[in-house]
Amino acid sequence: MISRWTVVADRGDLTKTEVLHDELPAASDLSDCEVLLKVSRVGLTANNVTYGVIGDLIGYWRFFPAGGDDQGVVPVWGFADVVESTVDALAPGTRVYGYLPMASHVVVRPKLTSSGFVDTADHRADLPAVYNSYLVTSQDPAYDAALEDLQVLYRPLFLTSFLLADQLTDNAFHGARTVVISSASSKTAFGTAQCLKNAGVRVVGLTSPRNVAFTEGLGLYDTVLPYNASVDVEPSVYLDFSGSADVRSALHDRLGDDLKKDISIGLTHQAPSQDQRSEFFFAPDQLRKRTADWGADGLAQRFGEAWRGFTAQAGGWVSVVRHTGPEELIDVWQAVLAGETNPDSADVITF
Repeated sequence: MISRWTVVADRGDLTKTEVLHDELPAASDLSDCEVLLKVSRVGLTANNVTYGVIGDLIGYWRFFPAGGDDQGVVPVWGFADVVESTVDALAPGTRVYGYLPMASHVVVRPKLTSSGFVDTADHRADLPAVYNSYLVTSQDPAYDAALEDLQVLYRPLFLTSFLLADQLTDNAFHGARTVVISSASSKTAFGTAQCLKNAGVRVVGLTSPRNVAFTEGLGLYDTVLPYNASVDVEPSVYLDFSGSADVRSALHDRLGDDLKKDISIGLTHQAPSQDQRSEFFFAPDQLRKRTADWGADGLAQRFGEAWRGFTAQAGGWVSVVRHTGPEELIDVWQAVLAGETNPDSADVITF
């Protein structure tokens, strides 16, 4: 029997993980319009922690059901290869990029698009479309085989960065002159800072004292401050990538009415915010808006230009650390959960 493996986490305690094994579907087991993908290369960052922390709120646990209410499969972004297919256009060997489980294999039900396919499996039908779309690498103008590590690490994060920066500019920064960003050393945060370069606002990064030097070295922030420092009192927007209640309260106390907008994005502190002063940024909402405004091709062109500008620099900011297999995947997961990863390195896992 050929088996596949899946890493599951306790939905109430993300530190508790287990590797489950079951039988790998054979070609004859696939229904019409089903494809078996073998997961090949994924990235793992604090963004994946967010998927686990707010898995019930947004529906992240529903993408790759684990079979029980207490356990779930944390989604990751990466590349996979078709190994069995009932869809002629997706022959074995076809390489795709998209939303994948922490697992060796996954079955999808593709509906073909101009750039790849959408998974139309019943359990994903009412989930955000951006997570159900897969790119076939041979049809993706942004794909570069030499940059796969950067893509699995940064592309999903940078899409959030791009859309967040776009939403701010679309709303004239809510009348603010300064954008304050917490967890400024994190990849989605400094991707946002990069998108705000030359946008006409001052960008201030807040980070832990040990990450100040790294964050300053990125050259993306006008000012970098440790968390215990005081920001200037001026009309500001706060982008919260940390989920720290203490940092939020300190900013509200310091800025008062000059804090024009408080927006939550990430949860590196692993606690969903219940603070009514903050609104949650959900990237698919802005994606839908800009698809309507610009059309899919117009959005792809704008994002592609921003992505190429980002990747031209990103390779020099962070070194890639490579890992292999489910046990090393779990080791990285535990390190990310514990906050033990360094901002100047990033983890890629191959299977």
